[in-house]
Amino acid sequence: MPMILSNPIFFVGGKEKNVARKDKDKDDDSKAIPTSRASRFARMARMASGVAGGMLAEGSRQLRAGKLPSAKDMLLTPGNARRVAEQLATMRGAAMKVGQILSMDTGEFLPRELADILARLRDDARYMPVEQLHAAMREAYGPDWEALFYDFDTKPLAAASIGQVHRTISPDGRDIVLKVQYPGVADSIDSDVDNIAGLLRLSGLLPEGLDIQPLLDDAKRQLKDEADYLKEAKFLQSFGELLADDERFLLPEVLPELTHRNVLAMTYVAGSPIDSIIDLPQAERDRVMSALIELMLFELFELRMVQTDPNFANYQYRRKTGEIVLLDFGATRRFKAGFVNNYKKLARAAIAGDKAKVAVAAERLGFSMGEPDTQYRELVLDVLMLVLEPLRSDVDYDFARSTMARDLSVLAEDVRGYRDFWRAPPIDAVYFHRKVAGMYLLATRLKTRVNVHQLVQHWLG
Repeated sequence: MPMILSNPIFFVGGKEKNVARKDKDKDDDSKAIPTSRASRFARMARMASGVAGGMLAEGSRQLRAGKLPSAKDMLLTPGNARRVAEQLATMRGAAMKVGQILSMDTGEFLPRELADILARLRDDARYMPVEQLHAAMREAYGPDWEALFYDFDTKPLAAASIGQVHRTISPDGRDIVLKVQYPGVADSIDSDVDNIAGLLRLSGLLPEGLDIQPLLDDAKRQLKDEADYLKEAKFLQSFGELLADDERFLLPEVLPELTHRNVLAMTYVAGSPIDSIIDLPQAERDRVMSALIELMLFELFELRMVQTDPNFANYQYRRKTGEIVLLDFGATRRFKAGFVNNYKKLARAAIAGDKAKVAVAAERLGFSMGEPDTQYRELVLDVLMLVLEPLRSDVDYDFARSTMARDLSVLAEDVRGYRDFWRAPPIDAVYFHRKVAGMYLLATRLKTRVNVHQLVQHWLG
C-alpha cells in the first residue's frame, strides 16, 4: 500500500542544497536486493536450508511430545512460513510475484497453510536502499541524474514486486513520479521462477495432479512484459487516449523524454485510497464501483486488453471531482478473440441458467470439466455458476451481503477430493478472474450494490 512522503531533498541549479541523507537513508523498511543470478540462487538455497532446519526441529519437538511427525506438519510451521515469506519479499521480482500469482490463482487447490504462506507476499514488499536506488537512476539517466530533477524524494510513495515509485519535479517544473525498477529483477525472471517452482515441488505440498508449469511458463512471459517499462508506457498512453472523453476516470500522462526501460516517468495525480470512500453516501460508492466494473467489461469485451492487477493501490479517488484515478498498467494483457467470444457464451448461458451450455462454454475456454453426469462435473459447474452469480439476475447485487466467498471455500474443499481431475486453469481465465476477484473484493469492502446484469448485457446483446 502507498507509503507517505517525507524529508524531501532540495536542489538548486543541479546541486544539492540541503543534504540530509544520514538520518533519511536509515530506514528499517528498506532492504538490499540481491541483483545477480548467483546471489539470488544463494538466497533461495539459504531459505531452503533454513526451512529444512526448521523441519528437523519441529520433528524432534513432535517426537518428544509422543507424536509421529508428518512432513506436512513439520514444513508448515509459523517459523518456516516466516522464512519463506521474508526471503521472497526481500528478493522482490519474479520470486515474490510467483508467490502472489499462486496464492491468488491456485489458492483454492493448495493446502490452506501453503496458501497462507504465499498470501503474505501480496503486501510485503520492502523498498531498496538509497545506494541501489541511485545506481538504478544512474543506469537510466547517467552519472549526473540528480541535475535533472528537483526535490527528489528517496523515500518511495509505494513499493511492489517489480519496482518502487518516487515523487519529484521534472526539468520543466511539473510534479511527476518515477517508477524505478529494482536492479537485477528483469535479468533474473527465468531463474527466479524456476527456483521457486523447484522449491514448491520439493516441498511435497503441491498436489500431485496439479500441473502448474503452464502457469509458470506464462508467468515468465507476463513478468518480462511487466519489467519492460517502455511497454507499460504504451499501455498507459493507450488507455489514456481511450478514456480521454470519459469524465469518470483520470490517468497520469507519460513523459516519453524521461522514460526508459527501467524507469517510467509520469505526471503526479493526487488522490485518496479507493477504499477510503467507505465514508461516502451509498449512491456515490455504488457509482464508483459500477464505473470500475463497467470498465473491466469494456476492457474485456470491447478492447480485449485488460489491466489484470486489481490491487487496491492501483485505484484512487479525487473527492473534489469524483474522478477515479487509474494507476499501474504493467500487468496489462491482451486477450484472443476466441477467449472473449467463448466467455460471452459462458455469461449468456449462466444468465439463462443453462448448465449444459455453461459446461460447453467452459470446456471451450479450456476448463477441465470431467465426464458428463459425474459429481466432479457438477461441482465445477456449481463453482462457475456461483462465480457468475452477480450477473445472473436483473437486480442490484448486494456485495456486502454476498456469501459467495464463503460458499466458494466450501465448494473448493469438495473439489480437493478429486485429485485425479486437477488441471491448471486456462491461462487467460486465470488473469481475467484475478481481475474479477479483485473487483469483487473491492465491491465487498465498499459495501456496494451494483446491477452487474445490466452492465454486462450491453456487450452480450
